[in-house]
Amino acid sequence: MAPVTRPLMDPAGIEELRAALVAADYTGTGIANRLGAAAVQAIQRGDYRPALRATADRDPLATLIRLFICGQSESESVVKAAVPVQASLFERDGDRVRAAVELEPYGDWWVISDLSAALRPGVPLASDHVLGVGGASSTLAQATIREPVDSALDLGTGCGVQALNLSGHAHSVTATDVSDRALRFAATTAALNDLEWDLRLGDLAGPVRGERFDLVVSNPPFVVGPGSFEGGATHTYRDSGRPGDEVCAELVRLAPGLLADGGTMQFLANWAHVAGEDWEDRVNGWLTGTGLDAWVIQREVSDPVAYVNLWLSDAGTADSSRRIEWLDWFDAHKIEGVGLGLITLRAGGHDDPTVRLEDLRQQVEQPFGEHVAAWFARQDWLRAHPFESLLGARLRAAEGLTLRQDAVRDGDGWQVVRQRLALTTGLHWVDDIDPVTLALVGGCDGTLTLGDQVELLALANDVDSAVLAEAAGPLVAHLVERGYLEPAR
Repeated sequence: MAPVTRPLMDPAGIEELRAALVAADYTGTGIANRLGAAAVQAIQRGDYRPALRATADRDPLATLIRLFICGQSESESVVKAAVPVQASLFERDGDRVRAAVELEPYGDWWVISDLSAALRPGVPLASDHVLGVGGASSTLAQATIREPVDSALDLGTGCGVQALNLSGHAHSVTATDVSDRALRFAATTAALNDLEWDLRLGDLAGPVRGERFDLVVSNPPFVVGPGSFEGGATHTYRDSGRPGDEVCAELVRLAPGLLADGGTMQFLANWAHVAGEDWEDRVNGWLTGTGLDAWVIQREVSDPVAYVNLWLSDAGTADSSRRIEWLDWFDAHKIEGVGLGLITLRAGGHDDPTVRLEDLRQQVEQPFGEHVAAWFARQDWLRAHPFESLLGARLRAAEGLTLRQDAVRDGDGWQVVRQRLALTTGLHWVDDIDPVTLALVGGCDGTLTLGDQVELLALANDVDSAVLAEAAGPLVAHLVERGYLEPAR
């Protein structure tokens, strides 16, 4: 497959643009310093008035902010004083000039994409619209494991947000997209940031068939909908053309052939909540037979009406007939909700891969990718410490571990009716525990082996130590997996 290398501008134009952005300090820090925190927060709410007041003097940075962040038109002379007026960047608005694309500072980089619906109110997005930095792309970027790798692949790169992040820790970056137009934006993003990616045109993993990578990421067109009927796929950035949640199931099937030994694949996914079916069973069916370790976390669930309204609004349309057709399709397929989450797969090379599917609705510390990596590291430790070995291990309570107690008052004073372990750091897990588990965790200070602790607990509770040890194995494994207990150093 021939690589795509045609940016929206020629090399000289990109060099001129980069120089203008650097000279004006058109960066996240530069913009924040110029506008102030209140104006930046107002922009995030769609209120551009404070930013426009702060940029009334029209110096180069002010002009760039007004053009690319606030969506304003300016006189050509003012624009030329700030940045080269290139046909791919701007469009005429009478005797004035306005941005034809979105040019956004992103970390130490710039991202170029189509104008968002917020900057074109009332104008529906085109079917080949290329998204910029959004909530989904930011979520995946935060969730990706950022360890050095030789090769990385971004499936469905769009304007190149994930590829940018991969460039910070991957020796080589390959990216695919079904849209030639999206790849042109990605090529421009790469060139503007003085980076080189291997960009390939095609659907999902088709352009890299037979190749393997150390890390694969994807923010796919995961929207659950009637992709099979005529007109079902209306926007390439969200609609895969497959019915329901099939595109996410397909990504799971592709993973074994994409991953090098020890490689990891991470992607955002939606899955249908079908009447009479547990979502865990549905997604676990995708995983069966892959031979991959898997951690699937559901971050939220949306009801069909809210889900359809969200995606129609996202595309800048209020098409009532489309809304009805979509909801009727949900009804026909008994879809009661849509789960949204992250799937992480690893080619661990195990005959009995570790597979977990769970709800993780609570707020977590960012970047989340650090906690994903730590979860897999804990799984590796547990695999290296089966039952007998685990009894010989010394464990300690994790930093940030707390005990929460609920009590009711009766005639004899306060009576504890519920006890929970809670982590105030990391993933903020909370688990109910019984008194024996509390005693076990309380004794984990790194001095005694787990086997010694079990013996003491057996004596204190007048139970057989072998029976208690057998029960303690799965319990301690769960406490380690969640991060409540960790190996003593």
